[in-house]
Amino acid sequence: MQSQLALLTKGTEQVVSVEELEKLLSLGKKLRVKFGVDPTSPHLHLGHALSLLKLRQFQDLGHQVLLVIGDFTASIGDPSGRNTTRPVISREEILTNAKTYTDQAFKILNKESTEIFFNGNWFNEMSAEKLLSLGRRVTVNHLLHRQDFHDRISKDQSIFLHEFFYPILQAWDSVKVCADIEIGGRDQLFNMLLGRDFQKDEGMTPQVVITLPILEGLDGVKKMSKSLGNDIGITESPKEMFGKTMSISDELMKRWFLVLFGEELGNCSNPMEEKKRLAEKIVTLFHGREEALKAREEFERIFSRREIPQQMPVFSFPQKSMAIVDLLLAVGAVKSKSEGRRLISQGGVDFQGKKLTDIHSVVELKDGSILRCGKRFFAQIKSDNS
Repeated sequence: MQSQLALLTKGTEQVVSVEELEKLLSLGKKLRVKFGVDPTSPHLHLGHALSLLKLRQFQDLGHQVLLVIGDFTASIGDPSGRNTTRPVISREEILTNAKTYTDQAFKILNKESTEIFFNGNWFNEMSAEKLLSLGRRVTVNHLLHRQDFHDRISKDQSIFLHEFFYPILQAWDSVKVCADIEIGGRDQLFNMLLGRDFQKDEGMTPQVVITLPILEGLDGVKKMSKSLGNDIGITESPKEMFGKTMSISDELMKRWFLVLFGEELGNCSNPMEEKKRLAEKIVTLFHGREEALKAREEFERIFSRREIPQQMPVFSFPQKSMAIVDLLLAVGAVKSKSEGRRLISQGGVDFQGKKLTDIHSVVELKDGSILRCGKRFFAQIKSDNS
């Protein structure tokens, strides 16, 4: 039992409490372990995988995972870690996103040991009277102790009334699914502790709360987020996963090794090789060992041996020449001309093996011309008049 406790607490930031978790494990029963996620975007990313990996550890020890899809709470928007109110998402978009979540989660979770809940099933039926009765259990003073709310007030930033309901609703989820344990990021601590309070009010044993580190995105600074564009989606191709991982800093590589796989790296004698090993482990997690090896071989062929990929998109244009900035935008290598000019000035654009540094460059479009932008974008260019 001590070995199980050590495994399940490894890599966590806080457990409320370790003594309670130890007692639950000693009972020898199948524990109900909750994890909630709001379908605010179509895809899960590596940051979500951090919690899914911990949940899988519980499953491997014989416990049951409760995956709560927040189809109702997503319409409010989780204020955790936010300095602004989240935009409203349509009901149709929420339901479309929710359909993709379970398949993605089962890339890590054992389907047979997972129960799926949609919290709209109980909140859509909840009366105004019941909702107000839940509100009576929590003081505004208590809610304002949340760091994100406190920060917004100190900066004279707006907090809308509906945002106060989010932690209350998440806490009630724990009552409805009879959770023994809840897992989430450290930004969810307040909400999960409130779940303990609600369970006590209902005469239930309060859930053990386990918080996990926040996984920094590709920029190494901000929390991984699809909206910030610093994420690795768990449905992305092996090649894209591998390439994105190879783009992170050496310091972030060490952080990811520790947070994702519990592996502590010292001073790396060969950071490039260690980063390849990390990328291989990440791709293996979602696509298997064989695809990971293929992605590594492809990466090494392109970047280590300076070869071009065997397959790439082909674009055809009627003109014989084009300004390089216009070409980058036309093939989708950049989202704006200003982004294209920045990449060119930084030396991130090659055309036919020649690095372009003049943002006013005009290139001749010949059949078979190869455009390279950044580390991962390649395109073959054709001219209808060549």
